[in-house]
Amino acid sequence: MNSLDGIRVLDLSRVLAGPWCTQTLADLGADVIKIERPGSGDDTRTWGPPFLKDAEGQDTAEAAYYLGANRNKRSVTCDIAQPEGQALIRELVKHCHVFVENFKVGDMARYGLDYPSLSALNPKLVYCSVTGFGQTGPYRERAGYDYAVQGIGGLMSVTGERDDLGGGPQKVGVAVADLFTGMYATVAILAALR
Repeated sequence: MNSLDGIRVLDLSRVLAGPWCTQTLADLGADVIKIERPGSGDDTRTWGPPFLKDAEGQDTAEAAYYLGANRNKRSVTCDIAQPEGQALIRELVKHCHVFVENFKVGDMARYGLDYPSLSALNPKLVYCSVTGFGQTGPYRERAGYDYAVQGIGGLMSVTGERDDLGGGPQKVGVAVADLFTGMYATVAILAALR
């Protein structure tokens, strides 16, 4: 038996911070349903190299980056910009314990998929919105990409070379801001489930 057996998560996140969170929940036994954009899926499906290899050693279309943050999930496509897609999400939410999204502030409200709308359908829903700059701060409308957070937060100032020609601050080799954000989102969800 796993810690989160019986917990269902609806995952509307993409790229890394949100998917890292929901992958961890899936690793702990949660049933994670990942919603992806029709036609192209998660942005990272095509990020590579590296790509997985087939039996002959040739690259496939499966990006290792995507697979490294989305294991143990079921995946379906749904266009949340369309009324039919929004209706599908609302129906799924009725049967979920957790909802995770990492869209820009205001996007979920525009689609009627924000916390007030979904909690009216499922009052016990744990709603986790992963953003780079929070819901109310002065930068709330900015996209929270890892490299931007590293720069604004000062992490880049302690990496890289001196300020000589070609030197200066550099981003850390791994997307640490996204990974830590995903892990802290996981911890917050676990606390809210109790």
